[in-house]
Amino acid sequence: MTDRKKVVVTGASSGIGLATAQRFAKEGWDVCVTARREQTLRELVATFPPGEHLVVPGDYSDPATAEAIGNAIGEKWGRLDALCNIAGVYFPAKAIESPLEEWRKAFDIMINGAVYMTRMAVPWMKDGGRIIHCTSIHGERAEVGSSSYAMAKAAINQYCRGLALELAEKNILVNAIAPGFVRTAMSVVDGVNELDSEWFKKNYVEGHHLPLRRAGMPEELAGVFFFLAGPDATYITGQVITVDGGLTITF
Repeated sequence: MTDRKKVVVTGASSGIGLATAQRFAKEGWDVCVTARREQTLRELVATFPPGEHLVVPGDYSDPATAEAIGNAIGEKWGRLDALCNIAGVYFPAKAIESPLEEWRKAFDIMINGAVYMTRMAVPWMKDGGRIIHCTSIHGERAEVGSSSYAMAKAAINQYCRGLALELAEKNILVNAIAPGFVRTAMSVVDGVNELDSEWFKKNYVEGHHLPLRRAGMPEELAGVFFFLAGPDATYITGQVITVDGGLTITF
């Protein structure tokens, strides 16, 4: 199994991260999964086809987690072909009224996580590689109470562009995927899934703001991650790929 390709997937315990880890395992890759819920990760890996899969639990914004993943790669794999950095958090906070430390929370966690994971991954990409960050359409759109979250996503988009330039000589391609509405746990607010609400139905299913008139599924995003890590994406780098059912082309 030493010739099998190797990928790290953060946020693998649910949503897009879970679907992406499943897709890579199904396609014959060895997958290192990381998230905070170790038991959930172990149950996930138990469903994978046989392989040299790794489970490294932890908070991706903690440098110790990235260090532990790097140590596991060195001990078990010796190289890395792709990083899919999908873990994310959302903390609504007013731009002016909220305490600064509360407003900065989403920004600090997601930027730090992106940097720690990237710096861990690059030294293990011996023969080129792929780095794919999950951002959001919020990186180019505004919503009340979401300025910190949106700034973090926009910053990661720009981080990908900078990385694409600096890592090109190593044959490492760096891109971002910006989802729109996707049916994941992050869609649930106060116990209610906004994708099942009258608001969503009126504006996006019956209305004209979302051409495909439905939310995306995690598996649809996983397909894009797998494409960007695969042999048909060898001339794509520094790009933000929007996957939103057409949401951002309307007004």
